[in-house]
Parts: sequence; C-alpha cells; structure tokens
Amino acid sequence: MDNRDSVQRPRRVTINDIAEATGFAASTVSRALSRPGRVNAATRERIVAVARELSYVPNTHARALTSGRTETVAVLVSDVTNPFYFGLIRGTQHQLKAAGYAHLLIDTENSGELESHVLSKMRQSIDGAILATSRLSRRLLAALATELPLVAVNRMVRGVESVVLDSPSGVAQAAEHLISLGHSEIVYMSGPENSWANEARWRSLVAAAARHGLPVRRLGPFPAGRMSGSAAADALINTRATACIAFNDLLAIGMLTRLRERGLGVPGEISVVGCDDMFGADFCHPTLTTLAAPIEQAGRVAVSMLLARLHDSAPATRQSAVLPTHLIVRESTGPAPR
Repeated sequence: MDNRDSVQRPRRVTINDIAEATGFAASTVSRALSRPGRVNAATRERIVAVARELSYVPNTHARALTSGRTETVAVLVSDVTNPFYFGLIRGTQHQLKAAGYAHLLIDTENSGELESHVLSKMRQSIDGAILATSRLSRRLLAALATELPLVAVNRMVRGVESVVLDSPSGVAQAAEHLISLGHSEIVYMSGPENSWANEARWRSLVAAAARHGLPVRRLGPFPAGRMSGSAAADALINTRATACIAFNDLLAIGMLTRLRERGLGVPGEISVVGCDDMFGADFCHPTLTTLAAPIEQAGRVAVSMLLARLHDSAPATRQSAVLPTHLIVRESTGPAPR
C-alpha cells in the first residue's frame, strides 16, 4: 500500500457517483436531490438512501449556478442593537432553518441609502430579502419588489408584500387609557422622520384625541435610542403636559431616567407609555406601560410569505398580513395630577 494514499484528502462524492451506485441517470439523481417532486417516491427514496450512505454533501455553489438559487435570504434591520429586533431575528432564523435556507443578517444603520446599496451588491447572492422597517422611499421599495422577491415588515407600500404590526390601534388603546386616567393633553414623542410606523402612530393618536375633543402635541423627531431620552424628557417638561406616548421603549426608558434625574415622579406627575414591549420594559423603574406586539410571529409570517413567492410562480394570493397589538398597563401610567 502506498503511504501517500493515507494522507490524501478524500475525494468529494458527486452526483455521478450516486448515479453509478443506483443505476439511475445523473439527471435523475440531480432532480431527486434538488427537486424531489419531479421524480416518483420510490426512485427518490432509493437515491436519497444511497446519497446518505456515501456521505454526499451538495455543492451549493454549483447548484446556484445551475438553478439560479442560492438558498440564502437576507434579513435587513435598521438597528441590530435595538432589542425590538431580537424576536424578529429569532422568528426569521427558525423559519428559514426549517426550510433549509441560510439566514444573512444585515444592519442598515437607519439609512435608506445603505439599504439600497447593500441590496444592489447582494442581489446575485440571495434568493430574496425581508426588510424590517425599511427606510427606502415608497418609489424605490416598489421598484425593488419588481426585481427581487421581498417582504417588508412594518412598512406598507402598494405592490409590496408586507407584514404589519398594528401599532396604530395600540396607540389608540394607549390614548384611551390615558384619557380615562384624567389626562387632558397627550404629547407624542416622535421617532425617526423616515419611519413609516412613526407617522402611522402619530395619525392614530390625533384621531383618538379628536374623538374626545382633546389637544395633542408632537415633539421631535428624536433618534430611536435610549440616549435620546434625556432631550425628549426635557422637551416634554417644558410643555407642562402630564402624559406622553413615546415612539418606542428605548426612548421611553431613557425618558424615565431623565425625569427621575429632574426630580419628577412617574406616574405621580407625568405618565409615560412606550411601544414594542421590548426586553427590559417590565423590570425598569418604574416598569413601563407599553404596546406588546407579536414580533417573532411577524418574522415567521414574513418568511412563509417569501418562501411561497420563491416556490410558486403564480402571483401572490396574500399581499399583506396585519398582526394585532395590545396595551400592557404597568407602573409608568397613573391618574393625572390634580
């Protein structure tokens, strides 16, 4: 025996090896492994069994060249450090893994320009994309949807499949809650100007207050992070309003810290409501009244919609899915001060 044989790297098992072992044509083996629905069950089972015995590992690069599929989906989020996205990432990853797809996570840094650039660079390397709180303009997002299979999360544009968390109805619930506690003026602490959800929440608050004949005010925009809470809290104090709804929990929690530093009691003097019920909202001080949303489910639904698009050449039967939100009342809201 030549000792050199023992140190040589094992040769990769190919489709031709499986074809020789099973007696089927290489084209039949290829179909059985990549498109199992196109061969009969007995043939497929025989080929799969032999492939397993030979420790066959598919060449995904070669498959991409022949099928045009990379079996990779990009998931774009505006800020990967925001706990709001943790559930979304978990939901998309689990669903994609179950379907045999790779999950490519990209942080777009709240920039529509970066989002567009990344998608342009990655277009040949992915089968589709899920865009969470996209910062692209309506025109660009609609145009992109004609070139690349995609699903938008928390963004609604005609012609683009989407999964939307119904936070506007949650904001209306929050407004009713604050009004029932005797607050006569509610301030909305606005998030990023290029956020679709931000505008939808503001419009919902205006409508809810109008039903009661009460004024509302909008302050900001503020970056959607905890560090912005100091400036937001200072601006709120200057209005002398007794209640506010913040764009998200990070902003609201930052406001709680600043209000405490300024010596104002929450909820004794000011009531604060957040949005998203992110990790930590229930053990900050005081615990935060906020809107809870099924964000992990949104990720799963988005993947299901995208995969249906990828594996079915027919037009999509469902353009959008709307998931409900609800108000969770905790310690940061209370009766308006006399």
